[in-house]
Amino acid sequence: NVGKSTLLNAIIGQKIAIMSDKPQTTRNKIHGVYTTQEAQVIFVDTPGIHKPKHKLGEFMNQVVDKTLNEVDLILFLVNADEEMGKGDRYIMQRLEKIKKPIFLVINKIDTIPPEQLLPMIESYRQELDFSEIIPISALYGNNVDTLIEQVVARLEEGPKYYPDDQISDHPEYFIVAEMIREKVLQLTREEVPHSIAVTIDQMKRREDSNLIDVQATIIVERKSQKGIIIGKHGKMLKEIGTRARKDIENILGDKVFLELWVKVQPDWRNQSRMLKEFGFNQKDY
Repeated sequence: NVGKSTLLNAIIGQKIAIMSDKPQTTRNKIHGVYTTQEAQVIFVDTPGIHKPKHKLGEFMNQVVDKTLNEVDLILFLVNADEEMGKGDRYIMQRLEKIKKPIFLVINKIDTIPPEQLLPMIESYRQELDFSEIIPISALYGNNVDTLIEQVVARLEEGPKYYPDDQISDHPEYFIVAEMIREKVLQLTREEVPHSIAVTIDQMKRREDSNLIDVQATIIVERKSQKGIIIGKHGKMLKEIGTRARKDIENILGDKVFLELWVKVQPDWRNQSRMLKEFGFNQKDY
């Protein structure tokens, strides 16, 4: 929970990755396409490296492992307001084996006094020989332009993969599902946020209309979680739908009629068939 998705959205200038204060918010790779007259950079937001507790967690770590081997440059993000921990050292030990430029990006510098920054930089410098160390605030945009400039300077020339106006390579239904999941993450607590998946059952534009009908299902693991998602008199589900619809309309550029259902699928995070059905195909990684 260091602000990877917040940074990706700040770089792209539009929301394409969901954000919450919960760890492991990102479950799959999110590609953001940054294009100027001088360069095009594909930024890849990966799940955070963590100790997996189920097959979904194993899948997420596989995504990270494959991505590290595919990219040309790595940004290692840490929190300015947290001391270096075992998890940070574990990641740096893995990064030591990778022969690619690695930037240390210290995020959330707006949360600490400036005098605390230099000792933090020195402590990380002793652990790994970073190509660059760049303090930023993704939330407020501080030093993000400098980060982008340094990334562009380090990359080798290559082909232009995407049109100027394309900001992601994910289909719309993927991003729509993520926007719905984000609202559940923001509105629920404890185990509920991590136990849900979202599937888009239908997304279709009405004939002779600018209205798009979206039908989606929120998957949970237990009946009690279903009750929490629906809420008393359906209040929680309505709030999830209202918030999600606003973001979906911003992405699609049209009015949206959103229908949500909730379905119980026991222990889906440990079932290979369910993971594949919900878009987490381990064979792809």
